[in-house]
Amino acid sequence: MSDEKEEVYGPERAQRLVAMLRALAERIQALDRAGQLLDRGLELQKLMGNARSELFHYEVRLTYDTPEIAESRRIVEEAERRARDAADDEEDEEPWRRSRDE
Repeated sequence: MSDEKEEVYGPERAQRLVAMLRALAERIQALDRAGQLLDRGLELQKLMGNARSELFHYEVRLTYDTPEIAESRRIVEEAERRARDAADDEEDEEPWRRSRDE
């Protein structure tokens, strides 16, 4: 569902899961009322597969970052990158200057 580098499972994603499950339940009821429940097996398999996949992600959401943690991680990684870049720049300052012993 997500192509993001870091997985985030926030409240909006949980709300989309609830909506997906409700839509699946409504579709099953509609097909049942129309007497097409078994005739639409492929459609139901796809809908249930999508719901099952997202439900799995919900169940393992504790292994995901919250939006706040993801943002904190991004800030820390950016600060670390800047510190490395600054250290590299300091090493390269005035490379033409050599000690008198060289």
